[in-house]
Amino acid sequence: MNDGATRVRDEDSFDVPAVAEWLRGHAAEAWRGRLDGTPGVRQFPGGASNLTYRLHWPGATLILRRPPAGVKARGAHDMGREHRIQAALGPVFPLVPEMVAHCDDESVIGSPFYVMTQVEGTIPRRELGVELDRAGTSTLCGNFWDVLVQLHSVDLDAAGLRDLGKGEGYVARQVSGWTTRLDNARTDDMGDWSDITGWLDAEQPADVASCLIHNDFRLDNAVLSPADPLRVAAVLDWEMATVGDPLMDLGGALSYWVQADDDEFFLQFRRQPSTAPGMWTRAQVVDYYAERTGLSVTPDQWRFYEAFGLFRLAVIAQQIWYRYHHRQTTNEAYAVFGPAVGHLEQRCREVVGR
Repeated sequence: MNDGATRVRDEDSFDVPAVAEWLRGHAAEAWRGRLDGTPGVRQFPGGASNLTYRLHWPGATLILRRPPAGVKARGAHDMGREHRIQAALGPVFPLVPEMVAHCDDESVIGSPFYVMTQVEGTIPRRELGVELDRAGTSTLCGNFWDVLVQLHSVDLDAAGLRDLGKGEGYVARQVSGWTTRLDNARTDDMGDWSDITGWLDAEQPADVASCLIHNDFRLDNAVLSPADPLRVAAVLDWEMATVGDPLMDLGGALSYWVQADDDEFFLQFRRQPSTAPGMWTRAQVVDYYAERTGLSVTPDQWRFYEAFGLFRLAVIAQQIWYRYHHRQTTNEAYAVFGPAVGHLEQRCREVVGR
């Protein structure tokens, strides 16, 4: 399977024999006898937060996740939390990989990490990766957003995940928290965001509901079934999942959803095949989600969620730019994040002033 994995970057390397030895003693029982020797390791180039690797033995292929090097936001890159959420979701939301092991002993490779199974299938990145006509692409689009609806209907008590939430006030905590994160990631080339953060603070609505949210729901975090490419076989990257407001989750997801009539820079910013013929517009997605969930939202009400989604994306980009700006990473792919922050600032102002 051509999964895009490449040679491990020097700055992201780790002690592979140490991981292999640790797994032979700590992996789920069904896997221990299949992990003899030292695995081959490849790194997935996608993703700018946690690092993802493929470990391959003659009798097994597993996926390892670990945090990046450098200074990290408090509470970010929590491997134990990410592992726990997926392990708990398995019985009630089967679109997650099987968890194999979690290591919180930093002496093994210098950071916590967890290991999970590899899900066979296609991850749609900038292109779909599968041959679909316009009607098929539209069907896939609907099936993809149905997965978000399904996630938002998960029984928190049955999953044992209700304690992820902090109760009412999720929207307010997000506005305050992401404003603080922006301040903490400030660089000398960053503009003045006070009018945007002030508007978000003044216009924030009350929570419309409380449910399990993914917080990074994108096509390039989905795996399409090899038997039926119109069906999502798994959802990946649960780093930011929590209990919160479903419309905030949808707003965050649509901040990445570049459509064909967007401006040239935003089209270049695209990381998923949301412009393929047959894909829906952001407005169509909002209407579909509202119909499927019964959560009514007018265009004027939606403006807050759209603006906040873009703001949060800008802060994420600024955090990554901060690491690159201060040479905490030398990955040249991150050089584009500085201009991206400026463009997202402009888009935020357009929505706020609409």
